[in-house]
Amino acid sequence: MRHSTPSEICNKRQMIRSVKIEDAKEIAGIYNYYILNSVVTFEETPVSAEEMKARIESITSRFPWIIYEIDGRIIGYAYASEWKSRCAYKHSLESTIYLKQGENKKGIGSMLYQALLKPLREMDVHAVIGGIALPNESSVCLHEKFGFEKVAHFKEVGFKFGKWIDVGYWEFILK
Repeated sequence: MRHSTPSEICNKRQMIRSVKIEDAKEIAGIYNYYILNSVVTFEETPVSAEEMKARIESITSRFPWIIYEIDGRIIGYAYASEWKSRCAYKHSLESTIYLKQGENKKGIGSMLYQALLKPLREMDVHAVIGGIALPNESSVCLHEKFGFEKVAHFKEVGFKFGKWIDVGYWEFILK
């Protein structure tokens, strides 16, 4: 499978924009790859476009959700969501980024994170937390590139594909 080079990507129409409800099917397709083929999400059943629409509506009612698009195709997305439901956590959010399979190592995750952190700085957000199923060197590097620090490591808290999975938490203090 041939991947675009950075110079080829620069020649294409690319943008980061806010999510639209019509993006749900394409987003579900990206996410479902990870559900079915990896441990980066602990979900085990593919998500329908209708379920993804509901998630988009719920999250965007309070928090940003952005899309990275090239030539009208969604390549990746990022959003912030409630980290915990208790009131005292209201200034802490969890960040999430997914890229279409095969689109990593092109700087897209970095562009998405940079674009996601900007509105969070303008909101009343104090801490951003990234949960990472381990091992996942790419995600760890991405978070640490933006100043996230590892603050927790839980051993064998997930079980998927017949194996136990560790989860680490990285935190970034915005203000």
